Amino acid sequence: MNESKELFGKTAEDAQAGAALPGTGILPYQQIRALIRDHEIWSEVDILPAQTQPASLDLRLGPVAYRVRASFLPGEGATVAQKIQQLALHEIDLTKSAVLEKDCVYVVLLLERLQLSSRIAAAANPKSSTGRLDIFTRLITDRGRAFDEVPVGYQGPLYAEIVPRTFSVILRQGSRLSQIRFRRGSAGSSAANLRRLQEQYRLVDDEHAVIRGDGIAVTLDLAGHGERGLVGWKAKKHAELVDVDARDRYDPLDFWDPIMLRPGRGLVLDPADFYVLATREAVMVPPDHAAEMMAYDTQVGEFRVHYAGFFDPGFGYDPAGGQGSRAVLEVRSRDVPFVLEHGQTVGWLRYERLAAPPDRLYGMPLGSHYQGQGLQLGRQFKPVTGI
Repeated sequence: MNESKELFGKTAEDAQAGAALPGTGILPYQQIRALIRDHEIWSEVDILPAQTQPASLDLRLGPVAYRVRASFLPGEGATVAQKIQQLALHEIDLTKSAVLEKDCVYVVLLLERLQLSSRIAAAANPKSSTGRLDIFTRLITDRGRAFDEVPVGYQGPLYAEIVPRTFSVILRQGSRLSQIRFRRGSAGSSAANLRRLQEQYRLVDDEHAVIRGDGIAVTLDLAGHGERGLVGWKAKKHAELVDVDARDRYDPLDFWDPIMLRPGRGLVLDPADFYVLATREAVMVPPDHAAEMMAYDTQVGEFRVHYAGFFDPGFGYDPAGGQGSRAVLEVRSRDVPFVLEHGQTVGWLRYERLAAPPDRLYGMPLGSHYQGQGLQLGRQFKPVTGI
């Protein structure tokens, strides 16, 4: 074999463009269902069909929440249960509705457990509706040394760390705050592959979009929309409880202050506040890829731009040639006030290949709540009118 032209069955040009080895990448819907069938994902409570997304699985809270003194990682020498025993202050019964207070740290054993094969790893993110409520949640595994990462071949329980940052929230057993995606081998895209995808699909609706390494830039929209030029929302500090499982229940103005267009003026982020903003560009995820937004990039500013950074295949995708969906940003400044300007780079989207085309895509047939979105609050809030 001529190694200058062939690389594990791929041409050198394909390798440079980021083409996947057969069967490697993010596992799609049907392969997640196979993991459930083969008990690599299992639960004593039946896993519901609605939990499986095009390239991810919703995770459910178990029956008990533990209020703990501090966030933690167990490290190689301990299980999460051992750390809970050391740090727990009290238990909360989630078999009925329960309140988790803001700025407190809780750990909950999830209903789903893993018994992965030696080829499968996983990673987790908060769900979109979780991030838009400013609920900081991360996945923890036994002997884990990093949040939200599940090592290859992991066998054991899964736990969620939950910290409501802005609103005290109502939760219960079965509430879904986070999602997990499974990966076989490498799934990343190179800059060359991103350029090809941008040319083919218009991943970001900007012909001058910046590609850096394995990410493509998105920028902030402060131009304003609607009758009064709405550009974002700032959370009220002393609002009522929010039931995370509610749909279209709450008046947004009871929980949020609208931020209106101020021509020529930027938006000053206060470190004490939480903001919901949106990208200037519509973004799109092709059917054979998933995407993730980087939460931080200190080179563009000391602020967090996203909690729920995972985009399933088909987000913003319209085979008839639509314009995609804007990405909603869940923004907190770090330590100091920071000024954001219209069109400023605020984040980077990384695209990952799927191991196979998914049987289902994100969108209306699945009841996907945020397809075609603009500047949109979480599903708990009624649609906004007259702003």
